[in-house]
Amino acid sequence: MKRISTDELQHKFETGEALDIIDVREAVEVRAGKIPGAVNIPLGLLEFRMNELEKGKQYFMVCQSGGRSSQAYRFLEYQGYDVVNVDGGMSSWNGKVQ
Repeated sequence: MKRISTDELQHKFETGEALDIIDVREAVEVRAGKIPGAVNIPLGLLEFRMNELEKGKQYFMVCQSGGRSSQAYRFLEYQGYDVVNVDGGMSSWNGKVQ
């Protein structure tokens, strides 16, 4: 499993690197704050919305603590997507939120 720490992701974010972040938490959780620019696709809807993703891009999967994003990672990797799991999720995120 490809992984990245929240500190490493935050560094990429702050240096202006173009990132495709998928937040797999439920909408009610996302209302409390998400990484700016992250797209919310709840884990339960991922199978039905994966057609919105491009196979040539790399996606960073985030949830609250890393469990659901690990499930999303395994599912999308099996489908042929380039994914990276964000270890610790939003519980470990110290950067800006929207």
